Amino acid sequence: MNGKQRTDICPGMRVAVVLKQDQRTGRQTIGIVKDLLTKSANHPHGIKVRLEDGQVGRVQTILADDD
Repeated sequence: MNGKQRTDICPGMRVAVVLKQDQRTGRQTIGIVKDLLTKSANHPHGIKVRLEDGQVGRVQTILADDD
């Protein structure tokens, strides 16, 4: 699942995000969603979230719990 629809993402989900400083390289960081920061229903670059460790990035992939 991609992270472009706000309805697909909720706190507690495990996701892969691209942090602001990694946008040029596309390096992904894995974490657990704490807050959804994007207010619109969708976003072409991914919904912006805050992870439990405080990092902020745009969701690229929603991961299953067993990944």
